[in-house]
This record gives sequence, C-alpha cells and structure tokens, in this order.
Amino acid sequence: MKVPRTRTPFDFDQWARLARQNPEAFERMRGHTIEQAICQAPAGKRQRLRCLQWQLDRIRQTSRTPMVACLRMNRLLWKAVIGEGGLLDRLALSPSPAEPQPARHSARILPFRGQPGRKPTF
Repeated sequence: MKVPRTRTPFDFDQWARLARQNPEAFERMRGHTIEQAICQAPAGKRQRLRCLQWQLDRIRQTSRTPMVACLRMNRLLWKAVIGEGGLLDRLALSPSPAEPQPARHSARILPFRGQPGRKPTF
C-alpha cells in the first residue's frame, strides 16, 4: 500500500529570515529538509539523489558568489535536460545521432524578374 506524501507549505520569508539571522541553523534545517525529501523518494533513486545533492553542495562551496553558484547549477540542469543522454534523448523528443535523418529534397530556384524601371520594395 502506497502512503500518500504530505507536503509542508514552503514559507520563503521564514527561510530568508532564518538565513539572515542564524546561518548555521538555516544550513541545518536545509540539510534536514533535503534529507527528508531524499528519504521519501523511491529506494532505487535515493543514491542518485544523494550524489546530485553532493554535486550541488560542491558547486555552492566552490563558487565565489551565490549568483555564480546559481548560474553553474542552472548550466548543470540544462545539461541534464538537453545534453547527450539527457531528458530529451530519453523521451525521444529529439532525434539521436544513431537515428537516420529525414531525406533532404532539393529544388531549382527560379529567378523572378521585376518590372523594368521599378526598384524592388522590401
């Protein structure tokens, strides 16, 4: 029997206030919340989620500013979506290199002559 997951509402202002007033408590609460989310995931996905969280934490640690960390995480996300073996490939929404490309058709382009003495308008 599957147990329904209940979601606690996210209060951004409360988290922001905690981060400003007590960064250590914020980090503990952030870590606890992330671990709860990972534990609620299917057992077969937990190790992958922990590895991903480790990667995100390293990005945060090694970035000069929070904005740089955000940009680096965003790049990681897009790579996971549109990169080789990413989400689009798995969903087969984009043709993979192994798939044959549709045949291209060629055509002869005919020149059109304008009226004598009249300049073309674009």
